[in-house]
Amino acid sequence: MKILAISDEECPALWDHYQPGRLREYDLILSCGDLKASYLSFLVTMARCPVLYVHGNHDTLYSKLPPEGCDCIDDHIVTFNGLRILGLGGCRRYHPGPHQYTEQQMRARIARLRWKLRLMGGVDIVVTHAPPEGLGDAEDPAHWGFAALRDLLDRYQPALLIHGHVHMRYGVNVPRELEYNGTRIINAYERYVIELPDRQTDLKDYGQVRYKTRRRSGGMELPLSFHNLR
Repeated sequence: MKILAISDEECPALWDHYQPGRLREYDLILSCGDLKASYLSFLVTMARCPVLYVHGNHDTLYSKLPPEGCDCIDDHIVTFNGLRILGLGGCRRYHPGPHQYTEQQMRARIARLRWKLRLMGGVDIVVTHAPPEGLGDAEDPAHWGFAALRDLLDRYQPALLIHGHVHMRYGVNVPRELEYNGTRIINAYERYVIELPDRQTDLKDYGQVRYKTRRRSGGMELPLSFHNLR
């Protein structure tokens, strides 16, 4: 499986200077936030594969004009071609605004998903906006990571955690990749290509994003939803 991870800044080669077929090779696109909704809508149209996203702290207009044809996985677990994917967007609260959380709030978000993580036997990919504390974050209040995410890695040991928020241009010491107790941590700034071994998947599930958490609408809890993006 070939995954395109994106975050924080639109890639000119994939938008302004896009050439037909450039996205044909990807099976899945994961957005870690702070990208224009129109950019994600363009990518899902050109790539013809699912685009899953979490919110960055600057994605304040998504509530009014969300990316068309894309799927928000914030606070959800989905499966795609045998991979269990968890979304936890947002960053540490550093000023008033949406998609910002205290450490305690991030821990509460994770706690609400534990029952499903236990039933699913864990998670393979965690998609976040902010990095874990001490693992690719920065020391300023806006870019300090979450200790709760590091604890999540300790408990479930996913193969990948993909994040954004810390731009590579912030300095020469910003790591693109880290390894932590068997988890590969990737900064998806602009774009990064990830290749994973294919997993055996039922034909009826191939290319489908299946929600494994319940979604709420008008205060009512709905059955598990199944969403086909192909």
